[in-house]
Amino acid sequence: MPDILHRVGVRGAAEKVDGPGVEPRGGRVVEQLKGAKRRRPRCSVFVAISLDGYLARLDGSIDWPSLVQQEGEDYGYQQFIDSVDAVVVGRRTYDTALGFDAWPYSGKRCIVLTHRPPVARHGEEFYAGSPPDLVGQLGSDGAKHLYVDGGAVIREFLAARLIDDLTLSVIPVLLGAGIPLFAGAQPERRLTLDEARSWPTGLTRLRYHLG
Repeated sequence: MPDILHRVGVRGAAEKVDGPGVEPRGGRVVEQLKGAKRRRPRCSVFVAISLDGYLARLDGSIDWPSLVQQEGEDYGYQQFIDSVDAVVVGRRTYDTALGFDAWPYSGKRCIVLTHRPPVARHGEEFYAGSPPDLVGQLGSDGAKHLYVDGGAVIREFLAARLIDDLTLSVIPVLLGAGIPLFAGAQPERRLTLDEARSWPTGLTRLRYHLG
């Protein structure tokens, strides 16, 4: 990946999910199938956060993960991204990714949750329905493992009880204020710690699965 923001899984922390609206046009629109029984893919989160729980500064910037940048170290990101079939992001995460030197989802099916779809640039698809319907559709298409990224998208998937595992790369910095990973009311969930690993740079990676 081209920089540390990709390697620790930071993209579009200031995500916003569009509200209800008409079905979008432009790019490949994911068909919303209902009623049929579908296999559900595993849904994973892989993000970097500050020690006080923020995904980004108040202005949405995510410069601080560079504090742990180390040549040749991706903190497990490449292994993780190689395991996924598709990436599900919100519009702001998508817009952020378009600004990178290289398209970060190359070789992966990319679904953007939005009611305001632009013209697709990299074969991405745009979706205006609910997360459960989308996950069901992707399962019907044969997807086994989804990467869910973007603050509000993650929270929406958590609220729908769709997230199966959560990997947090904790950066040793206190921002004091910013955009939190967990904002607003979330249903109580029990998490089980599967792994805790630290690096000399100070980054600690915590991996949980949700019961």
